[in-house]
Amino acid sequence: MTLPNKILTELRRGQALSSRELAERLDASWSTVKRHLELLLDSGKVEREKDGRTRRYRQVAVPPSAGINTQSNGFAEIPWSPQSRSLRASLLQPLAMREVVTYQRELVDNYQPNHSAWLPRNQAAALEVEGQMRGQQPAGTYARKVLEPLLIDLSWSSSRLEGNRYSLLDTERLFKSGVTDGDLDAVMLLNHKAAIEFMVDAVPEYGLNSAVISNLHALLMQDLLADGTALGSIRQTVVNISGTTYFPTQLPSLLEEMFERVLDKARQIKNPIEAAFFLWINLAYLQPFEDGNKRTSRLAANIPLMLYNCSPLSFLDVDPQDYALAMMGVYEQRDMAMAADLFVWVYRRSISKYGVMIEAMGVPDPVRLHYREWLNEAINAVVRERLTVQQVVGGLDLSAEEKEQFEPLLRSELKLLALHNCARYRLSMKQVKAWIDAGRPGDR
Repeated sequence: MTLPNKILTELRRGQALSSRELAERLDASWSTVKRHLELLLDSGKVEREKDGRTRRYRQVAVPPSAGINTQSNGFAEIPWSPQSRSLRASLLQPLAMREVVTYQRELVDNYQPNHSAWLPRNQAAALEVEGQMRGQQPAGTYARKVLEPLLIDLSWSSSRLEGNRYSLLDTERLFKSGVTDGDLDAVMLLNHKAAIEFMVDAVPEYGLNSAVISNLHALLMQDLLADGTALGSIRQTVVNISGTTYFPTQLPSLLEEMFERVLDKARQIKNPIEAAFFLWINLAYLQPFEDGNKRTSRLAANIPLMLYNCSPLSFLDVDPQDYALAMMGVYEQRDMAMAADLFVWVYRRSISKYGVMIEAMGVPDPVRLHYREWLNEAINAVVRERLTVQQVVGGLDLSAEEKEQFEPLLRSELKLLALHNCARYRLSMKQVKAWIDAGRPGDR
């Protein structure tokens, strides 16, 4: 459990406590506790009261009307701000009453990284603290540790926002079988899975650049676009978005220029939460590809979070109408109120879900971490090249003592290797299935 969550747990017991009392109870330094309390104050989660010379803190009581209720359509209700409610009302007017607009580059041009802020600064800082993995780990460690649930969560929720009919359970079954039978909904889901696997693999090595985003799009839209040359390519065609008065720019030269400009500014933003929000908004607003722009933007929003080892963002439990209206607020009025409320709400839910998983995993196995790259190399050699464990271990540049320690670890990982978890070793389901069908050769 992160320190901010531990602080809230202590305060949830009902007693107001000073920062020093909290530091003693949590066995943490007073200065660190004080810093987190200030962030929790800014985010509205705790309140401060003065008792003589001592300042004490208590958790803010949330009235029932401000909580997260369930709407009649089964989705959780987001606690919208007054500005968001006003924006929503204007967007629900008939199309004929709303102004026709096109792309405005000033939205990006006027944004100054680390000076401009589309999310409240205190809120973005608090979310970074809440969502960040403790300790120094290589970029992408958080996402890798929760990869299996993330593959299902993000693939399913992102596809559902596109009208996909699969249930969460159906998605899980599909990922185990990998069989589409020509079903385009199944193709959409498997494309998401492949794109997320690519992202988790590529981002720590290449960071945020146009090639990574273009490959994300190509994987997401494979076999879903009639023109294969449009995969990962800046569009040369006219795009219209139904249900809105927004018409994206149709100039390929402007699309190329703004695509690179968006990525350049996103790279400069130091707070990963603000960077994720900036990227999500701008890729959807620009519409740089022929189709699949919103799903590309949802996955791309995870790139800054991965680079800073923050909790991934899976867009679980979002009402498709809420999502569409949040996007329309940006498209038609360049008003990000609904988008910001939605983003903060769904990211807090992601932090809560994946934070519990990270906590349940406990302290990482230092032996496994030490041999991580050798494991990738060895398992690939066994599965792809059909070498035996003895052959692989014998060929590794390890000392005799290290080989003795490494071999049982390799055998253990091979026993666990299956279709649902092969992505962490950069193996495709097809490769692993062929190896399993052949009797798991080399695993002896």
